[in-house]
Amino acid sequence: MSRGYHQEKDSIVGEHLDSFTRSKERMMTVKVPHMMKFTKQNFFFLVGGMIIYVVDIGVDFWVASRYFCQGQYSWSILILCFRGLSSLITQIFSYEWFKNDWEGTDTGKLKLVFLVHLFQCGIFIRYWFALKYGCQAAFKQTSSRDASEADPSIFIQKQAIDAVTDINMLRVFKTFLKIIPQLFLQIYILMEHDKTHFYQYAAIIMSFCGISLSMVDYQVSLRKSLPEKDEFRVLSKFMYVFYKLLTITSWILSISLITLLSVRISVILLIFLWICGFTWTLKQHTTFCKSAKMEYLYRTVVGIILIFSFFNIKGRRTKVCISIYYATHTVVTLSILFVYMFWKPSIIEEICFTIVGILTILSLVLGIIFLVVYYSHLHPTTYCRPQACSDEVDRVAGQKDSMKTGRFQNFLMQ
Repeated sequence: MSRGYHQEKDSIVGEHLDSFTRSKERMMTVKVPHMMKFTKQNFFFLVGGMIIYVVDIGVDFWVASRYFCQGQYSWSILILCFRGLSSLITQIFSYEWFKNDWEGTDTGKLKLVFLVHLFQCGIFIRYWFALKYGCQAAFKQTSSRDASEADPSIFIQKQAIDAVTDINMLRVFKTFLKIIPQLFLQIYILMEHDKTHFYQYAAIIMSFCGISLSMVDYQVSLRKSLPEKDEFRVLSKFMYVFYKLLTITSWILSISLITLLSVRISVILLIFLWICGFTWTLKQHTTFCKSAKMEYLYRTVVGIILIFSFFNIKGRRTKVCISIYYATHTVVTLSILFVYMFWKPSIIEEICFTIVGILTILSLVLGIIFLVVYYSHLHPTTYCRPQACSDEVDRVAGQKDSMKTGRFQNFLMQ
């Protein structure tokens, strides 16, 4: 009897040891995944992004001053309003994230950070932290494939990635609150007036560059910050950027056309689209912010973002939603073009309607083609979210805290 008991006990212990060994082997495969490495290339892109951010500020004030000197006060004020609104929103979110991250620390440090954000310079604190950790991760840390999660080099890697991820989330806000509205304004001005100036083209070029870099950096951060995401390769980047740029450009041209037709109709359409986006965001029950007030602010901003481009705000499969979204954009775009052809033919010659119409349709068709190719062949098929996949990831890793993905896990997905 005793012998049988010991045999059974040895069998149970052996099974536990085998299970522990298998768990350890699985943990070794997820300790330092390729997407968790902050490289020298990432660091140089970070420096370039900061330079472009400063140049963009200078271009905004330059263009606004030129319009002001020409007596176009409304254009100048609108440009500065877009800049001010986006800066205010990003500073609010940035400070809130600092407050959440530094909860329980020295209040004096938080007061200093608050003052910096009050003067609209909080983003530079984030760039300083990103450059500090990024330099250590890219140039001073050497990590091997067999390093453990508790290794200091891995901690520095994660700090660098988290710092850059926060910046890229703020840049997404800036893109849809400032860059795209300014791009729409510049295109509308070019279509309304025959005279063009160099600074207008400079502003448009800076807008397209800002949108492209923001979207690529956002996707890179998404792949690096969330487990089980594939690496964002060069072909994927091009497909994703062209899909976003072309669909956004087509939509901006369409809104510009309807604004030329009637500013009132354009404003009503934009408000209606924002209400639809905000309502859909409410129904998704987003959980990005800790406080209810900040969550409603986040949903308000997402509603604005959804006016111009589709984003998956809950990390679930949204094939039906994205199809409905771009089908609606296509119908509205075609309706605007038909209105011009049959209702207002007199305006067609004044705004080079043929060129604008061809660009609108061509960018829409090409954008949808890039969209289909990207989602069919290049988009990661694993949707890892806290509600669906976090338990599985923690079970495999065996360390729930070490696999924590931060606030980005509740941000816009796509």
